[in-house]
Amino acid sequence: MAGLLKKKKEREGGEIPTASMADIAFLLLIFFLVTTTINVDTGIGMTLPPKLDEDQEPPPVRERNMLKILVNAEGRVLIEDRPSAIPRVREEVKKHTLNEGEDPNYAESMAKAVVSLKTDRQTPYDTYINVIDEIWMAYFEMWDAEARAMGFPDYAAYRDYIDENEEENLIRKKIKAQISIAEPDAG
Repeated sequence: MAGLLKKKKEREGGEIPTASMADIAFLLLIFFLVTTTINVDTGIGMTLPPKLDEDQEPPPVRERNMLKILVNAEGRVLIEDRPSAIPRVREEVKKHTLNEGEDPNYAESMAKAVVSLKTDRQTPYDTYINVIDEIWMAYFEMWDAEARAMGFPDYAAYRDYIDENEEENLIRKKIKAQISIAEPDAG
């Protein structure tokens, strides 16, 4: 019985090997850093014209050929100094561009039509975006109508056709998107 009453030997506690845990954590950190993509707001994509030489004057534009759109600090839209709603911008741009000299208040021809957008420094960003979207939608609608007149279902089909055949975009050559983004007033 003496053997049975022996004092139980204390066991040593089990150890978990942690030497490689730091290596695994480091490898996971590197993996996530390499594979994670960070979305960055890129702003509004615009192609700017080349900068003029210092001694070169900007080309003259007759007042008649320029449709002036102003978005003030309160987000109100003024077309030719008259209050207007944002959806009205699209129709005014189309009237101005497609006028072909008929109405003396609009452009002499499609080639000379310029749309000038001017904002205030305090203009709400969403209003600015909505107005510029309406201007671009006017051009897309004109291009679409021209493509349909040429026998295509829409402008996208025309672009696919010219891309496949490596042809020049005659529609955009005929109806140029001449948009001037004027600098806001200082102050």
